Amino acid sequence: MTALADILKARIAVTGPMRLSDYMAECLLNPQHGYYATRDPFGQGGDFTTAPEISQMFGELLGLALAQYWLDLGRPAPFTLAELGPGRGTLMADVLRATRGVRGFHAAAQVHLVEASTTLRARQRQTLGNHPVTWLDRAEDLPQAPLFLLANEFFDALPIRQFTRDGAGWRETLVGLKDGALHLGLSPLAPFGVVEDRLSDTAPGDVVEICPAAGPVMAGIGQRIAAHGGLALVIDYGGWISLGDTFQAMKAHRFTDPCTEPGEADLTAHVAFEPLAKAASPARHAIVNQGYLLTTLGIEARAEHLAQGLTGAALEAHLTATRRLTAPAEMGHLFKALAVFPPGAPLPPGFA
Repeated sequence: MTALADILKARIAVTGPMRLSDYMAECLLNPQHGYYATRDPFGQGGDFTTAPEISQMFGELLGLALAQYWLDLGRPAPFTLAELGPGRGTLMADVLRATRGVRGFHAAAQVHLVEASTTLRARQRQTLGNHPVTWLDRAEDLPQAPLFLLANEFFDALPIRQFTRDGAGWRETLVGLKDGALHLGLSPLAPFGVVEDRLSDTAPGDVVEICPAAGPVMAGIGQRIAAHGGLALVIDYGGWISLGDTFQAMKAHRFTDPCTEPGEADLTAHVAFEPLAKAASPARHAIVNQGYLLTTLGIEARAEHLAQGLTGAALEAHLTATRRLTAPAEMGHLFKALAVFPPGAPLPPGFA
C-alpha cells in the first residue's frame, strides 16, 4: 500500500467519497506522492510509450508543419513555440532539429514548455541541451503573442468526472472505501447540469465523461490564436464526443486497477474533441486521424529515406514504428489530430 493511499483513505473517512477528478488530481499531481511529480514514466523502462518516443519522424513532421504554417501566416516575429506536457523533451527536440533549415524560424521562436513536474523539467533540460527555454506551470501563463503549439497526449491525463445515466438522471463515479480499501462506486441518483445536454443522445446505462480543466486551457489557446495568429496541434486518443467508460490505469505497459496503487500508475481517459473545438472558438478548427495527418505530411517518404542503410533488427524496428504511428489498427485511427487556427486563415498542412 502506498503512502498516498493512506492519505486518501484518511481523507475519505473524514469527508466521504471523492469525485474521480479529485482522485485523479491527487494520484497524478500530488506534490510529494503524485505520479508525475516523482518519476520519468516514459519509454520502455517506464509505464507507457508516446509517439515521439516511437520514432523521430513524428516530431519532425509536426515541426515542419508548424514551420510551413508560420511561413503561410507571414513569418510573425517574435512568436511563442510551445508544448503542453512535453514529457522528456523528445518532441520539442525533434521539432527544433527538423526546423533548423527554415530561415528565420529559430530566431523568431521563443520556446515555452508547460510542465509542472520538476523531475520532468530536469529531463527536458537534459534533452534540449543549451537551447533557451522558458518553463511555465500553466498554459494560462503563455504569452499574448503569435502561438505555435503542440499538445501530444496532454489532455488524456487531465482529471475527468464520470457519469452513468440512470433513467432521466445520472450517478457520478466516486472513489470511496469498501472493506478498508479504495473502491469505485456511484453517487445517489441526481440531476447534474454539466451533463444535462447528453440526455438527448444517450440511453440508460451509458457512461459520459467530462474534463473540467480542458475547456479553460483550450479557451486560452483559441483566444491567443484568434487574436495574434498561430496554430495549435492537439494529438490524442479519443473521439468527437464522450460515450463509454474509458478511465484506465497503466503501469509497466499493462493495464492495472486504478485504485490499487494510487500514485504508482498513470491514469488517463479518452479525449472528447468536440468540447475542445468549441472551447477554442472563435479560432477555427479541423480534425483528422493521426494516420491521415502523418501520411499527408509525408511520413512514407521520410520513412523510406531513414530506412536507407538500415538492415536486420534496426530496419524491422523502423518499419514497425512507422506502422504503429499510422496503421488503422494501431495508433492511426484511435489517435486524432485537432488543428486550431485563426479565423479566415487557410487550412494547415495535413488537414486539407
